[in-house]
Amino acid sequence: MTLTYVPADSAFHRLDPRSKLFLQVAFATAAYAYTTPQGLAVLTTVAVGCVWAAGETVRTVAWGYRFSAPFLLVAPIVAGVTIGQPWFHLADAFSTGLASYRIAIVLLVAGSFVRSTPVRESRAAIQWLLPGRPGRILGVGVALVFRFLPLLRHDLVSTRAAVHARCGTERPVHRRMRIVAVAGIARALGRADRLATALTARCFAWNPTLPTLRFSRADGPVVLLATGLVVAAIVRIA
Repeated sequence: MTLTYVPADSAFHRLDPRSKLFLQVAFATAAYAYTTPQGLAVLTTVAVGCVWAAGETVRTVAWGYRFSAPFLLVAPIVAGVTIGQPWFHLADAFSTGLASYRIAIVLLVAGSFVRSTPVRESRAAIQWLLPGRPGRILGVGVALVFRFLPLLRHDLVSTRAAVHARCGTERPVHRRMRIVAVAGIARALGRADRLATALTARCFAWNPTLPTLRFSRADGPVVLLATGLVVAAIVRIA
């Protein structure tokens, strides 16, 4: 299952995207300020709460980031290994492990945002936060990533399935990787050409009509939580 927007009626779905965006930034700031076992334990409860508020499970959201798991798991081992005595520094591995775990819970909160926020609302929130042409460029970039990254991933998966169906597993690994990579790049370029044509045909504008954003009473607790995380991070850093 990929990380894409899923229509639902959860608590996070009813929030203004600006509140959720503020919560993401505040959570990441607090996570970097409190990279300790105690701090990460408290922030884990917040991250799990965000996942549940989005109507998802930790397993579902974590599965969307499964490709990053090997890097997060291997990083502490690489950080601890040394050339020569004592061959492995437990303190270095422990600190890097905390950093990897910090990234994991930040990704959980980000996944909750993606699963509960339509692409148009995400773009509207970004352009509200960063007005002018820079915000529009960033908004368009985020919208295109959210819309086409799942499609590109689906192209790679379908190509891999086609290779396996044609007894591709009997070929060397490097040849299979080359076939999938070449086919994936070809499909990506094809999609890019069709996207450019579609944007031109629709007279693509830098100032499209985006949904109206409105704060509600449900956004109050989220904004307060995000503000508390930012204040806590500032106190810690200061």
